[in-house]
Amino acid sequence: MAFRELDRPLRGIIPPMVTPLAAPDRLDEAALQRLVEHLITGGVHGLFLLGTCGEGPALSYQLRRRLVDRVCAQVDERVPVLVSITDTSYAESLALAHCAADAGADALVLAPPYYFPLEQSELLAYVLRLAGEVPLPLMLYNMPALTKSSFELATVRRLMDEPVVVGLKDSSGNLDYFQTIRQLSSARPDWTLLIGPEHLLLRSLELGGDGGVSGGANVWPQLFVQMYEAATAYSETVLAEQKDVVNYLADQADRLGQIYLVGRAGRISASSVVRGLKCALSLLGICDDVVAEHMTRCSPNERQQVDGILRSLGLRQAPTGDVTALPR
Repeated sequence: MAFRELDRPLRGIIPPMVTPLAAPDRLDEAALQRLVEHLITGGVHGLFLLGTCGEGPALSYQLRRRLVDRVCAQVDERVPVLVSITDTSYAESLALAHCAADAGADALVLAPPYYFPLEQSELLAYVLRLAGEVPLPLMLYNMPALTKSSFELATVRRLMDEPVVVGLKDSSGNLDYFQTIRQLSSARPDWTLLIGPEHLLLRSLELGGDGGVSGGANVWPQLFVQMYEAATAYSETVLAEQKDVVNYLADQADRLGQIYLVGRAGRISASSVVRGLKCALSLLGICDDVVAEHMTRCSPNERQQVDGILRSLGLRQAPTGDVTALPR
């Protein structure tokens, strides 16, 4: 299969789409259609499949492929589709890369293989080998909290020499690392640098980031799209009024992020993010709150708490319209 390049660098809000399930290993295709349209009509700039919020590593290979096929067919090139191929098996990562290309995806995303920790020399060799075989552009995914390995700066710098490697999503929470990557990528105008943690989106844009892979955009895409657009306009215009708008939107995003803390005694984890998002989406009538095997959905009491958060933001029904028009 011939290698396909991106038409343009990736920029903006690219949600890590949740995977709607009818059962722990069965895709809810009707809900998937609703979710995809909810995101696209919300103005997002792309979709990221099978990441942490998408429960990718917990899903069967058959379900992963079905999801990629269905989403790419429905999106029909309206926005770029990115597919995570992270796995403990090189062969499975490569197989999913080809599946994504066949389905019409635009780019691949790769975190370090987990379980067996790799030295940086091993990680570099692994990515270089994969980069020589994948049919689509490859983004790196720095997620040390879950993979127990990170893409160190020297490794990223070396991989910037590979045209097939086109960017990095950073979920480390380390803005010094993020800023250094931005500086290193100055020689690559096609390089995309995205932030994972939502609470760091605004600061990352101020540091020259290109956008966010924001889980909360599953629930309220307009909010994060408007935050991105207002923040990038602010960096160009330096208008006090625009800064007020940005700060207001960021406050709304922080309030929405409280859904991740429900029932978790103030500690956010990967599973608390997934269950919070799916609970919120179920309350909005977009998809059920079924989670992949080994995780648990919100209890009735926790659902009431999530419902209260959504109501406080005016989101008890599917959100539409201008976020800034909501009552302050």
